[in-house]
Amino acid sequence: MLGFRGHFSTKSRRYSTTLGALRTARADWRRAQVAEATTGIEGATDESTTLVLAHWVYAGTGLTDAEAWLAETLAPAPGTEGEPTHA
Repeated sequence: MLGFRGHFSTKSRRYSTTLGALRTARADWRRAQVAEATTGIEGATDESTTLVLAHWVYAGTGLTDAEAWLAETLAPAPGTEGEPTHA
């Protein structure tokens, strides 16, 4: 990336921060942001509570009826694949 060889997270430990430190800073910032939004007080955090949203709902498999219709409509007619279309 950006002209450097190797993985984006491969970096010198001496001149850079670790991804764990970035994750921790981001989590602290989000925790403070949520606390401010719920209490209305800037900088208000409760370190003893961590809100975890982990409710998953099965949305289904495959295309909806409208998506299936659109896919069939946009598909080229049999035998015309690769031929130029003229308007």
